[in-house]
Amino acid sequence: MRPSAPDPAVAGGGEPTDLVLGPAPEAVASVFGDRAADATRYAEILAGPGVTRGLLGPREVPRLWERHILNCAVVGELLPADIRVCDVGSGAGLPGIVLALARPDLSVTLLEPLLRRTLFLDEVIDLLGLENVRVLRGRAEEFAGKERFEVVTSRAVAPLDRLAGWSLPLLRSGGEMVALKGGSAEAELAESAELLAKLGATRWSVQMIGAGIVEPPTTVIRVGIDEEIQIRSAKKSRPRNRRPGR
Repeated sequence: MRPSAPDPAVAGGGEPTDLVLGPAPEAVASVFGDRAADATRYAEILAGPGVTRGLLGPREVPRLWERHILNCAVVGELLPADIRVCDVGSGAGLPGIVLALARPDLSVTLLEPLLRRTLFLDEVIDLLGLENVRVLRGRAEEFAGKERFEVVTSRAVAPLDRLAGWSLPLLRSGGEMVALKGGSAEAELAESAELLAKLGATRWSVQMIGAGIVEPPTTVIRVGIDEEIQIRSAKKSRPRNRRPGR
């Protein structure tokens, strides 16, 4: 068992932001159920130490509920029960921690290369008592062929072509990549369709979810595979020497 981590609200340091987190919207109770209080605590962590530690911009604080937390939580509508989910480039835990709170049946892996972010994630997991979440430090390509998941999520990580190259090799047969995107999702998907097929994807689409819960609804690109993607050689999957994350 890991030693208890410091409260990120204490460990963060720095001055509090002048921009204020608003009260939890009514939708939080229905989306998070018994874990609504934990979702509120997570929002407070993001608005405080999440900002002072550079994981979230201070101007995002007033719109944290709608733009970030509920925007991520509605992705849970798409996920089957009792599956393994990997959140690539998890950063401050969006959408991975949010999904773990909204869907306690999920087993969530937060994959993040930067040390300062993984430390933050570990602290949040301990503080919120999230037993269905683990943190892996590294890049997605380092775990291709070693870890397999039913769903791989991401948010604001990279353009779709690069994102697919990192995410699809982590999927089990029949698995799906779910990438949260913005208004350019349709164009991005059209530009990447040929590459997706070469990477082994068999289906892809853009979907709007969360109408009535979050405004505007969340836009996601869904990319699925029918067979597990095999790494062509161990050499390709072996990480190059890189400086440790900051």
